[in-house]
Order: sequence, then C-alpha cells, then structure tokens
Amino acid sequence: MIKPIYLYGAPVLRETAKPADLKDKEGIATLVQDLKDTLVKADGCGLAAPQIGVSLRVVIVDGDVVADTYPYLKDFRRTLINPEILEESEEQVTYSEGCLSIPGIYCDVVRPKSMKVRYYDEDLKEVTEVFDNFACRMIQHEMSHLDGDLFTDHAAPIRKKMLSSKLQNISKGKVHPHYNSKLK
Repeated sequence: MIKPIYLYGAPVLRETAKPADLKDKEGIATLVQDLKDTLVKADGCGLAAPQIGVSLRVVIVDGDVVADTYPYLKDFRRTLINPEILEESEEQVTYSEGCLSIPGIYCDVVRPKSMKVRYYDEDLKEVTEVFDNFACRMIQHEMSHLDGDLFTDHAAPIRKKMLSSKLQNISKGKVHPHYNSKLK
C-alpha cells in the first residue's frame, strides 16, 4: 500500500528505530511491500521505514532509478532488515545527496566508499555483503535514517546555514512534492 512520506520536521525522522521482530513475518512482509509501493510512486532510489512513519530498522534500495547515471545499478535491489555495518573503508567519497523526506534540497555529503553489512533479506535469511560506490551510498543514506540522522546533518557548516530557511519551510508544510507526504 502506498503510504505518505514523512517530511523534515516530523519527529519519527529523528528517532532511533527499533529492531524489526523477525518472528513477525507477516508484519515485515507488509512493511516491505508498503515501502516498495511507496518508493515506486515517489520515484526514489531508497526508502527507510521511519520515512513512512514506522520506527523499525528496515530499508529498501532500488538502483534502477539511477541506472542511467550508474549503469552497474541496473536491477540492483535490496531489502535490508536490521542492517548492521561491520566494516567501512577508510577511503571516503563525496556525492550530492537528496532525500524524499527533504524534497528539493541537495548537498554534497562525504561518506565511506565501501562497507560490509550484515542484514536479513526479505526471506529473513542472514546475509553479509560488501557494497561500494553509489550502491554503498544509497544504503548508507537509508541506514542513517534508522538512527535519526538526515543527510543535511552532514553538510558543510556554510551549506547548513544556507539551507536553514528551506528546511524551516519544509517543516512548516511550505513544500508540495509530487508524492503523498505528511509532517507529523
């Protein structure tokens, strides 16, 4: 089911999400399907459960949306339940990031180039996988949501200052994204 995406200023975006109960197979399956349906409708490349108002550690990414720019991400889709970063590279890279919860705002963010993550997939099987380049970026961005961390938190101080009025406008509802959204 398509859910509204919570926007900057919604308290759920600043919470530390709780681990998903792996015994609740039906609940997880419903949540994952809701995330997928919502992501497709919003035309994004990733979505975390807190962004649809559910404070659980579940994220999805879909590289097809960015495959024109990053062809290696064609057919790259992952569902990560209770993900945990095991290792991060010392090498860092900068990409311009955006977010469905912060429409219309983009800024450069420095993050590790690669990382090793342990998570449960949709079938609730434990997986350990290494991600790099933009796949890593998508997953890092979504996993940050699980800790109440937004990409704008990582912007350079001068950029944060420049964005402050735009962020305030989003938190006041003065934004109209092309997808269903809500503030609280």
